[in-house]
Amino acid sequence: MQKPTLETGIPYPLGASCQDGGVNFSLFSANAERIELCLFSEDGSTELQRLELPAVSNQVWHGFLPGAGPGTLYGYRVYGPYQPHLGHRFNPNKLLLDPYARQLHGEFTWSDLHYGYDPKSKDADLAMDKRDNAAVMPKCVVVQDQTSPPEPRNRIPKTDTIIYEAHVRGLTRLHPDVPVANRGKFSGVAHPRVLEYLKSLGITSIELLPVQSFISEPFLVERGLSNYWGYNTMAYFTPHQHFLSGTDIWEFRRMVDAIHDAGMEVILDVVFNHTAEGNRLGPTLSFKGIDNLSYYRLQPEDRRYYINDTGCGNTINVLHPRVIQLVMDCLRYWVSTMQVDGFRFDLAPVLGREQQGFDQGSGFFDALLQDPVLAGTKFIAEPWDIGPGGYQLGQFPAGWSEWNDRFRDTIRRFWRGDSGVMPDLARRIHGSSDIFEHSGRRPSASINFVTSHDGFTLADLMSYRNRHNELNLEDNQDGHRENYSDNYGVEGPTSDASINVLRWRQQRNLLATLLLAQGTPMLLAGDELGRSQQGNNNAYCQDNELNWIDWESIDRYGRTQQQFVSHLVALRHRFRIFSMDRYIHYSGDREQPMVEWYSKTGELMQPSHWADHHARTLGHLLNWFNPDRGKMEKLFIIFHAGRDATTFKLPDLQDVRQWEILFDTALESGIPDPGNCQVESQLRLFSCSTVMLLARPGGAASATDSSRLSTYE
Repeated sequence: MQKPTLETGIPYPLGASCQDGGVNFSLFSANAERIELCLFSEDGSTELQRLELPAVSNQVWHGFLPGAGPGTLYGYRVYGPYQPHLGHRFNPNKLLLDPYARQLHGEFTWSDLHYGYDPKSKDADLAMDKRDNAAVMPKCVVVQDQTSPPEPRNRIPKTDTIIYEAHVRGLTRLHPDVPVANRGKFSGVAHPRVLEYLKSLGITSIELLPVQSFISEPFLVERGLSNYWGYNTMAYFTPHQHFLSGTDIWEFRRMVDAIHDAGMEVILDVVFNHTAEGNRLGPTLSFKGIDNLSYYRLQPEDRRYYINDTGCGNTINVLHPRVIQLVMDCLRYWVSTMQVDGFRFDLAPVLGREQQGFDQGSGFFDALLQDPVLAGTKFIAEPWDIGPGGYQLGQFPAGWSEWNDRFRDTIRRFWRGDSGVMPDLARRIHGSSDIFEHSGRRPSASINFVTSHDGFTLADLMSYRNRHNELNLEDNQDGHRENYSDNYGVEGPTSDASINVLRWRQQRNLLATLLLAQGTPMLLAGDELGRSQQGNNNAYCQDNELNWIDWESIDRYGRTQQQFVSHLVALRHRFRIFSMDRYIHYSGDREQPMVEWYSKTGELMQPSHWADHHARTLGHLLNWFNPDRGKMEKLFIIFHAGRDATTFKLPDLQDVRQWEILFDTALESGIPDPGNCQVESQLRLFSCSTVMLLARPGGAASATDSSRLSTYE
């Protein structure tokens, strides 16, 4: 039998692409001297042949293998200098993954065989290791792309977007209605009962923590832990194997289709700031062995060392045009082939950092904004990293939205009872116009959140003053030190009914502030149910019940809170003032949308009120034309963070004789009795409570304050 040989082939598309009569292989490396395509048996255990890529075009090595097709297993060995001080770490003894691989075969197994340097040498990474790692490396699989013609998608406007940040495994691992084989998998997320639940909440957009193939760091494996969150990417085009029910990567696409059919969209959390190859003492899995000097940012004075703007050991070099091409090709793949609707970019300042620093006009940002395939795709930045000038909130280009940690911290501090927070509270409720409006951006640019995967859950925010990360086995030194949290007298769970009532009320307060502020709200999965991580504020390595939503153990308080969240979302959709596409300011014209701020004496807030550090109560008036009702409407929201009850004098407004209470967080359900929800001139507020009222013209109140008070007691 004649052995296969490689024909010249073509340089583009990069990766392994099925063509008529065979497969074309294409790999970029600016500094390689020779590249071998390695073919493997069907089970991946035996290397069958090594074929040298015969042609190079503009630093892209390529070859065509006649007779090959989908399912072919392969990898690369790349030859070149091993000169770490010059940035070169070529080692042909290491089997490398194709950066464009669409699927992986076999489990990744940690072994010192993965290190390109001799770990026993005195100078560590200066000596090349000559052992072969193929036996413990996954193999790339040739895939026939199923790119579909463009389909009309939901295209949910930014103004209507309500994000639910979830983990594939955590969302469904313990879901009783999901078949066991599908729990913790893409197919589990697609289960009708899961999607029905999210729809019942009013969610429009599911933001999934990383789903691209990732691995756990060796120090976690040694401790019996794993990288649960997934921010350690190994292969950018491949769905993570452990999220597949079998070996069919198109399970991911079927999940996306099911979510679209349910009227929602999918946003992926992507990690284009660093890779799983770590620093100079990390493994050689792909990029490091293909062209380390091109793919990573290295220290100019000694290229043996990596620039570490990410805190994860290395930083991807998006200054290089081929690296930008990789990221862009990857984003287009997930949009055009897998049909996702948006991306949240982890440590996004890395992507905008040019030689002189962060730049709104960086090459990567320009490439994104002009790309026709990505037009209409949502781009969300985590606007900070640990590099120089790494905090860039409000500085991303037009079209981007950003996680707003100023919103998170301010809302937490206000409801904790901190002094002097009220002026900043108003700015955050107003959509953080002080951060975003100066550059012509809209309120939707602010992704408002009070909790995320990184930090306390909402329930823990009300139950713990200190982090409790002992299970991470880092001596409780990891995670955020300052969480702006409180335990209200007892650290952790308690049987004290009064403390528990206050904790649930405070959760409702934060949820109400989040969902009725200008901007785009993001809810952490399980917060609507009171999910706890037992005080762990850095549960990145806990793939267990600490992170999984325990659907069967949700008590009546959790179910009641879920209903309250649905009620809040319904109010947000009902009153479009919360999702307008422009900032609303006081104009003096009562016929125009406007906002006003009131003290508890019923007066418009004056400088003296804003400067009062002891004040804990703020009234927020919204006035706008409601096209659904064909008239001007007024909403009044009162935020009271004081630990004592107080009376709020409602503003004396023309044509307003009474107010209807739409919710009150002092109630266990948050939703008032329809027969006892009207008030006139003043309102008795319970400690730590939020009340929302709708103005009603004419008539008389159907309930006095005293009867309302007795109902709540």
